[in-house]
Amino acid sequence: MITVTFFKSDDVINAFMVSGHSDYSEQGSDIVCAAVSSATYMAANTITDIQHIDAEVTERDGFMSLKLPLNEAKKAGVILSGLELHLTALSEQYNKYIKVKISEV
Repeated sequence: MITVTFFKSDDVINAFMVSGHSDYSEQGSDIVCAAVSSATYMAANTITDIQHIDAEVTERDGFMSLKLPLNEAKKAGVILSGLELHLTALSEQYNKYIKVKISEV
């Protein structure tokens, strides 16, 4: 199962962490993993390469995290709120394969 955790401070997302594999299908043909990966990379790349926000991005097999300085989190707020909305919708459709959590910090 893929677990996605969004970290919020004062209702502003300042970080997210994605870990695990969905095991929906075989590697290379897993549409759930592909959807989550595509959405998280798009969000991370937009924040770092388009908005030029100095985010801390960590990635490896089955794991990605993005952390923003609190003073920069509002600039990326729309992107991260969109990511939360998208992944929550996927978790409702594929609830055996994705779990979304919200953590207040």
